[in-house]
This record gives sequence, structure tokens and C-alpha cells, in this order.
Amino acid sequence: MNEGNIESPVLDETSRPCCLTIAGSDSGGNAGVQADLRAFHAYGLHGCTVFAALTAQNPFGVSAIHAVPADFVAAQLDAVLGVYSIAALKTGMLADAEAIEAIAERLSAHAEIAKVIDPVMIATSGARLVGDAAMQAITRRLMPLATLITPNLPEAEALCGSAISPDAQRAGDAAHAAELARRLNGMYGCAVLVKGGHGAEGAAVDVLFDGRETREFSLPWVRNPISTHGTGCSLAAALAAELALGRDLAGAVEGAKRYVHAAIAGSYLVGRDCGVLGFVSRS
Repeated sequence: MNEGNIESPVLDETSRPCCLTIAGSDSGGNAGVQADLRAFHAYGLHGCTVFAALTAQNPFGVSAIHAVPADFVAAQLDAVLGVYSIAALKTGMLADAEAIEAIAERLSAHAEIAKVIDPVMIATSGARLVGDAAMQAITRRLMPLATLITPNLPEAEALCGSAISPDAQRAGDAAHAAELARRLNGMYGCAVLVKGGHGAEGAAVDVLFDGRETREFSLPWVRNPISTHGTGCSLAAALAAELALGRDLAGAVEGAKRYVHAAIAGSYLVGRDCGVLGFVSRS
């Protein structure tokens, strides 16, 4: 990957595209919709929001979740789609099958919007985050609409029905990730970015397959960061922002990874043992 700086596009001060996040809130402001809006703002873009869940959380855990009713999720979408110039969107954790159906029904009418689907199903630890009904709704209804999906290695395995050894998972096996990405592209017809996490050589390696070419994107670890909470949300939101600004997929992945890497490097404390990702201006 080119290690040089990425030039930010020149934005029209009188008109510019918008980005949309469809996700849950984070009362601590680290992840979810709050992280997405921070990323959109960093790129100089207006962010629209559809809340799918409300959470009570901080960097140490989630203590309560309140699901937003499907009809209100639909009403939020109806309020923004077709009114704002939404060029790209991202979805985050969606746990309610009925709400996912409502989202997919509306997004299917907007082929002009680039769609980054982050299938937040399985934590890197292997813990399941959503139930079977929601997983089926995501794979059956949302994934076929995607421009790009961004599973981590455990999610990619689950979607493909393919297992990977714990050692290979920890090592961030790029060859295995590439195979998963190709298989998922064949299943859903969209580009796939498999997030590898920390690689064996001290680097975070992600693998993109766009339907024609496989590319690896690697950046070194940030040693002893103050915070990494919200990096998955931030990456998907930055990808949406990059696509909204007209970058191709490879350029979008490169730019989004650099955004997240810089945010981790610039993370800082906002409470006792409580950190947040740093703000990185991309506009």
C-alpha cells in the first residue's frame, strides 16, 4: 500500500453530499452513531442519523439496550431519504429483524446511494452479538444491497460457514481472509473488506476483494493506545465518507484506515481510565 499522504478533495462550500448512519447510540460517545458523526464531520460532511437502538454504555461495557421500534426506524428513514443529498451510508449494529426488514425495503429503492454494511454480528472474541433472526435478516435482505461489507474474521467465517483456527485468527491470516472475501463476494455480489485486526508482524492487515482484484492494506500497530473503543464503527463511517467524496474502493479503504489509525494514535483520556479516539480532520 502506498505509505504517502492522501490528499483531501476540495469541497464546494455551497453544496456537498451527505452521509447517513443507521446504527445504535453510545451514551459515552465512543462508538455507534456518535463515532459515525465524528467521522463524517472530520471529512467535512453533513451527517444524517437513523437510530436503531439506544444503549447505556461506556468503554467498560453495555449496561442496557433499548431497541427502537421498527415503525419509528422506518419513519426516520422516510424523513431523510430523498430530502438530503445522501451519497453514502453505513449501517452498524442492527439487532431487530423487523427493523432490518424496514431498512432494507427503503434502501432497495435507492441504488444511487453507496452502502457500507458493517455486519456487527460476532465480536473478535467470538461472542455472538445478535440473534438468529436478525442475522438471517441481515444476510438475506441487507447484504445483497451492499456496495461494501466489512466483516471481521469471525463474522466472515460465520457468513461463509468456514472455520479458522484460533492461532490463525490471532495471526490475521491474510491468505485465509482473501479466500473468505472472494467467497462472500460470490454469495452477495458486493465488494468485501475482511478486517484482520492485529497481524503476526505487528501490523493490522485488512483484505479487500472488489470482484476482480484482491488487495491487502496494512498499517503498524499503535503501541499502548489510550483508546480503541469505536474503531469498527469509525472505519465503516470513514469508508462511507470516502465513497461519498468519490473515491474508488481501494482509495476509500486506504483513506479510512489512515483516519482510524490517526484517531487511535491521537486518543486521549476523558475520565478516570476512560479514553476516546482523537479527532482527525480530513476536510
